[in-house]
Amino acid sequence: MLIFELSGKGRSAKAQYRRTDTEIEIPKSHLRKEPAGLPEVSELQVVRHFTNLSKKNFSIDGEFYPLGSCTMKYNPRGTHKAASIPGFLNRHPLAPEAQSQGYLACLFELQEYLKDVTGMQVISLTPMAGAQGEFAGVAMIRAYHDKNNDTERSEILIPSAAHGTNPATAVMCGYTVREIAVNTEGDIDLGDLKKAVGPQTAGLMMTNPSTCGVFERQIQEISAVVHEAGGLLYYDGANLNAILGKVKPGDMGFDVLHMNLHKTFATPHGGGGPGSGPVGVGSRLAPFVPTPIVGKREHDGKDYFYWRDENEIPDSIGSLSAFMGNAGILLRAYAYARLLGKEGMHRVGEYATLNANYMAHQMEQSGFELAYPKRRATHEFIITLSKEAKRVGVNAMDFAKRLLDYGYHAPTIYFPLLVPECLLIEPTETESLKDIDGFVEAMRCILQEANDCPERVTGAPHDMPVRRLDDVKAARNLDLALAK
Repeated sequence: MLIFELSGKGRSAKAQYRRTDTEIEIPKSHLRKEPAGLPEVSELQVVRHFTNLSKKNFSIDGEFYPLGSCTMKYNPRGTHKAASIPGFLNRHPLAPEAQSQGYLACLFELQEYLKDVTGMQVISLTPMAGAQGEFAGVAMIRAYHDKNNDTERSEILIPSAAHGTNPATAVMCGYTVREIAVNTEGDIDLGDLKKAVGPQTAGLMMTNPSTCGVFERQIQEISAVVHEAGGLLYYDGANLNAILGKVKPGDMGFDVLHMNLHKTFATPHGGGGPGSGPVGVGSRLAPFVPTPIVGKREHDGKDYFYWRDENEIPDSIGSLSAFMGNAGILLRAYAYARLLGKEGMHRVGEYATLNANYMAHQMEQSGFELAYPKRRATHEFIITLSKEAKRVGVNAMDFAKRLLDYGYHAPTIYFPLLVPECLLIEPTETESLKDIDGFVEAMRCILQEANDCPERVTGAPHDMPVRRLDDVKAARNLDLALAK
């Protein structure tokens, strides 16, 4: 039911209306000529309507959300409270530096924390999302080669297990993409890489741990091969959750990485935003970082924080947002880092990996086939339902839909593409043993249903407000009529 269907003339809900001490005079030319077409409802109707709507959605606040490669974990409310302190919340983005010292000090410290956990030399907080951080990373690689008049480098190498945004980013930055094979145990095919590199190689984009849910065992050799060919290494930071506090991309030889603060640093995630994708760079790319970044100098015997812009970094690729990134998300990430401390960050990687390996073992014991049974999982792992699809006609999509009836959002399905009928599962470090066991039990029950009554699974979901949609029909007969 739409809230407009509850509307009744004369009803209102103004108890929560925020009043201010000062009146703001709005020019008459900007005032409405007619009242806004809003529903007239009581406070109780509003509360019930939106509460009931929220129950129709799956979210990390309501249930376990094992979305592989996306790290859907709990966002501590304390970090939201910290970012909502009036001095932060009411700060105007054009406020002078002298009146923004507390805010700038927090961002400077966040830069330092991210440098420490990644092993990079310079951090820029400006990218507004992971995708924009990716773009910034490859744009800096291009700027580096252009600065060196090495304009023949036209290719970006990308493993077949890469995130889908990687090739899109490379193309947006003017490169062609060359795919590098991944072997049967989830590692990059080193022989294929050696054949591919050459004077045309601008760089290699990869994730480590990869989307196969395993740590790349040949990472130092890979780094040496690419660098000897004159290329640079880009690190997709989507899976940083697995190695936080344990190993640093800078130590692996990467020249640039982006970080998804909405994943590793537990800021809000979903709906296309809000997001934040800071980039970290080594010495080769330090001159090209996007601006502004926060600098520190002494003034009147005290630390003074200021914006470093193109005047200090003349080879910068420039600004990526109107000001300097998503301030509210950056402050949440800062509060989260302070909340954890150094020891807490180490535990993130430990518990994320422990939970994933425990769950993988339990799933295997329940009859599921691991995609890489000889490898230890990182923060996530892959099972394949290819045998079930052939034997009883129940595929990964069917399992995903049936999980909704059991009260769980499905893991990532059909990704990476090189594993048939796969589910990429990530429990994260924030889930309890009870919740992990509950998910495993639900999967075990669905597997039993697939064997005993496959139509029960292929017809799912049964208990949702909307039953399974005809995906093919929806794609071929789009109905995008605008509401009037």
